[in-house]
Amino acid sequence: MSDAVCPPKHILVINDTVAILELFRTLLEEEGFRVSTDDFSVDMLQMLGRVKTDNPDLIVLDFIIMDEGKGWQFLQLLKMDRETRAIPVIACTAAARLAEELHTHLDVMGVAVVLKPFDIDVVLAEIGRKLTPPSA
Repeated sequence: MSDAVCPPKHILVINDTVAILELFRTLLEEEGFRVSTDDFSVDMLQMLGRVKTDNPDLIVLDFIIMDEGKGWQFLQLLKMDRETRAIPVIACTAAARLAEELHTHLDVMGVAVVLKPFDIDVVLAEIGRKLTPPSA
């Protein structure tokens, strides 16, 4: 057994609803994660810069931001960038039809989808899967 203390995993939650951001912060901090939140109030390139600077271990992202598909567009930007493509992403969205339409693309990108309204245990299980490296 090692005495080394691992720093908590850092999760970035991106959503345009303040109540959802607060909910995620509370729930994830209770689970021992370090949590950053962003309401996507800047343009996509600035947001990408924030992700590169913060270098989170995982991102929880909503697809529909400000009644637009900005989350989906941002996800594509993340996955096209060399510095951010390896960051695991969980899409937490109420846009079930969009998630179904994009299912193949999301699978290829390794993005998990949790539909709202969500069960926190489902979200935590998905986070655990994304943060656990595959066995060799």
